[in-house]
Amino acid sequence: MQIFKEFVFDAAHMLEFMPKGHPCARLHGHSFRVEVVIDGQPDENGLVMDLGDVEEELKRVRAELDHSYLNEIAGLEQPTLERLTQWIWRRLEGSLGRLSEITIRRDSCREGCTYFGPNGEARPRGRA
Repeated sequence: MQIFKEFVFDAAHMLEFMPKGHPCARLHGHSFRVEVVIDGQPDENGLVMDLGDVEEELKRVRAELDHSYLNEIAGLEQPTLERLTQWIWRRLEGSLGRLSEITIRRDSCREGCTYFGPNGEARPRGRA
């Protein structure tokens, strides 16, 4: 069984490794939507995990990212979607031990990235 919770944040970044003239090489911003999925079996109360506890952890991560310049955050000096999913994973894996996947979407661009953890394997996409 899986549960999930989402959060959104807005941030600016640039990808300095892109060729000169590429739009992503310039300072720009996005609205990001992050979905965090946790695997597990329901406990005696019927919960995989208390979603209120999940929300508190997501608030902590969101506070680090929201309205920031991602390139200035340690570990995000080149903030691609791929690196951003891995960075969020590292922030949450200690507190959300049954973390299963993290998806980041930039809805206005109709693009995103899903990370299944350092030892994870791609699974069929079940949610849009």
